[in-house]
Amino acid sequence: MVTTSEIQSLLTSGGTVIGTDGDKIGKVGQVFLDDVSGNPEWVTASTGLFGTAESFIPLTQATVQGDQIVVPYDKAKVKGAPRVEDSDGHLSETEEAELYRYYGLDYTSGYDSTTTAGVDTTTTGLASTTGGTDVNEHGTVGHDTSGPTTDSAMTRSEEQLHVGTERVQTGRARLRKYVVTEQQTATVPVSHEEVRLEREPITDANIGDALDGPAISEEEHEVVLTEERPVVAKETVPVERVRLDTDVVTEQQTVTENVRKEEIELGGDSDTRRGTTGR
Repeated sequence: MVTTSEIQSLLTSGGTVIGTDGDKIGKVGQVFLDDVSGNPEWVTASTGLFGTAESFIPLTQATVQGDQIVVPYDKAKVKGAPRVEDSDGHLSETEEAELYRYYGLDYTSGYDSTTTAGVDTTTTGLASTTGGTDVNEHGTVGHDTSGPTTDSAMTRSEEQLHVGTERVQTGRARLRKYVVTEQQTATVPVSHEEVRLEREPITDANIGDALDGPAISEEEHEVVLTEERPVVAKETVPVERVRLDTDVVTEQQTVTENVRKEEIELGGDSDTRRGTTGR
């Protein structure tokens, strides 16, 4: 059982709720005390988006280790606990019974734990102690709660929405080089030699060549023919450099979340109302 002195020390240093697997469940939000015994009975942990939601955890089997409350449940179990939208410093009998059933604990309606005194760690906490415990004139722990423990002033609190960003991995991009084969066609002019028979009459200019040799004979003349053929050569040359780079694109996204705040209104007989004084 967690004691009030342990809670006081925890709230002073700022506490964290740890699950059975050693993982952090959330930061301590509020501690609820039993109206009869004054013992800590429930703790809330901030488990929602940006810590805006609170889940109730029983302290029956919890232990305090330094600035940590260790509970026998994991984070998934705690996040799935029934929600109490507006505890107003107290849990109703129905709400508390539902929470007990969820955590598999026995709940006796005759045991007066249906209303608990909430200690808000962001406001009064357990300050102004007497003998290590903040006990008021009604014999209960904590002030500023509804009912008989209210002191001469109320503290009005509200939740504030803090929106931030976190960087997460969305995908991977990679460069891969591979070889493909394609056909290219080029046209190149080529030439070749062909035989053409030429005949020329005997003239004074060639009569000497015509009479050079026997009058009648057999001869052969040979001409070597040539042609051009296409020759293909390939060489590898660098054509470009390719690399991966990233661009940061900023866009606006709207985040919607419920935040709670306390309102204070004046009640009483009409002749006792004298207006309000603002400071």
